[in-house]
Amino acid sequence: MADDSLTGETRPAAERSRSERPAAKRGAFAALSLFVRQIIDELRKVVRPTRREWLTYTGVVIAFVVAIMIFVFGLDQGFSRLVFFVFAGTGS
Repeated sequence: MADDSLTGETRPAAERSRSERPAAKRGAFAALSLFVRQIIDELRKVVRPTRREWLTYTGVVIAFVVAIMIFVFGLDQGFSRLVFFVFAGTGS
């Protein structure tokens, strides 16, 4: 018996329609073809950014990367001076 998840009823597997049968029953090429068709259908749903949005997103990413670079540079300089002070005895 197969469980109908929407109604909670059970029914024999023979009553299921062909589209409800598991993908394992289909051939390998049919499954691959279905997969590719689904990919193409999903790609058609993608909303591409406008040029202005693309430039805005690019600017935000570049600004964020530069900010993180400055932060890491500051940490590097601070730790290197601290290590130099601890092991060499004098700060520069």
